[in-house]
Amino acid sequence: MSYQVFRLLQREELEVVLSYVSWQTFSDGGVTAQGLARAMKHNLQTERTGPELSEADQILISALQRNRDFHDFAFPKRLMLPMFSRYDPGMEYGPHIDDAVFTSRNGDPVRSDIAVTIFLSNPASYDGGELVVEMHSGAEEIKLDAGEAVAYSAKHIHRVNPVTRGVRLAAITWAQSTVRDESLRAILFDLGQAMARSGAACDRDLTLLLGKSYHNLLRYAAEP
Repeated sequence: MSYQVFRLLQREELEVVLSYVSWQTFSDGGVTAQGLARAMKHNLQTERTGPELSEADQILISALQRNRDFHDFAFPKRLMLPMFSRYDPGMEYGPHIDDAVFTSRNGDPVRSDIAVTIFLSNPASYDGGELVVEMHSGAEEIKLDAGEAVAYSAKHIHRVNPVTRGVRLAAITWAQSTVRDESLRAILFDLGQAMARSGAACDRDLTLLLGKSYHNLLRYAAEP
């Protein structure tokens, strides 16, 4: 499974994040891009002047840390601080690939196994701005409700379509996974889903067997 969509923010949390973003100064997003991505990046983003966590940072990180769907998909080990982006009419981010390694706020390297986009704008308030991820099965076009998020393997080429009306606000972050191998993460995700279904069906023996396979595979694959 190459991507997962999930509800991340409660309404009150979304309102706090949007209030924070509304007071921020946005500047040219291209200055933080590297290589070919710099020529493709035509958006705005907030400036981060230090390692301190804002209230919006804390809300987003806490929401990701508590979200079961995100954990089942990503097995997150480290998270980057979120970056807030803005796309006005005419802005876009052409096809690009994310950097393989980022530097965290305490200076530690973070391998970008999983990319996460948290949509902050009501989709009816803007046209265009879809996140398009080039999966093996073809291009996936993603545009979600405010407060919803998509997590996907950062190895894929992706882009943000031009915004033609309104303003697209989003938060972006990356996670290093405890399970580096994407194929093993996919198997673990399926096993977890099967274990949950067998548990709901009250099949104790099957749940136990699936749990044995799940945890032994995780024990083999995990890099704590």
